[in-house]
Amino acid sequence: MPWWSWILLWLALIAVSLLCYVLLGVRLFRKFMATVHELSAAGERLGHRTHLPERADDDGEASSKVFGAAVFASPEQMRHDYVTAKASRQEVRRQKRVKRKAERGQPQSLHDIDFS
Repeated sequence: MPWWSWILLWLALIAVSLLCYVLLGVRLFRKFMATVHELSAAGERLGHRTHLPERADDDGEASSKVFGAAVFASPEQMRHDYVTAKASRQEVRRQKRVKRKAERGQPQSLHDIDFS
């Protein structure tokens, strides 16, 4: 085999490897840009939320609670707020459970039935 055929073989191998690197680089760049666009879209969706969503059990009255008021409230008041909010969430879950079981025709649990 003449010496110039070895040079051509090596040049072909280098060209093919460079082509593979270029194609891999383009693919990596496109995937990176797609990820950046998805992150920016998610940031836009989350960035526009300036208010808290209204709760379903909200009665429409103006809330007397101010964000950051917990810092200045007494521990007893915060404990009371925590316990009442927890009881409210438990009651909402109980009502949903009773409604779901009633819709499906399933028997109700005795501790879920409100006797009052």
